[in-house]
Amino acid sequence: MSYLVKWTERARVDLKRLYAYLLDRDEDAAARVLELIAQSVVLLEDFPFSCRKALGGNALLREMLVPFGSSGYVVLFRIDSETSVTVLAIRHQREDDYH
Repeated sequence: MSYLVKWTERARVDLKRLYAYLLDRDEDAAARVLELIAQSVVLLEDFPFSCRKALGGNALLREMLVPFGSSGYVVLFRIDSETSVTVLAIRHQREDDYH
């Protein structure tokens, strides 16, 4: 079974914000992060239940860790149905929360 992966506007804004932050410091790292997150999200097309449950008790709300260097990123997503998944937000692991 394959899931359709959708993105919320908030998740797109998060990705742009994280990219812009890195772009000011290291253009190559910024490009690598975009590619890494894109490749990681592809995993959700086939294995969304392999990711850890997010806090809050909702079994369909999950987080995917995306390692990068000494830390990484966390992708918050929701399993909507048997055919779709929605990326809700992305943050750096050193950020406090998703907003």
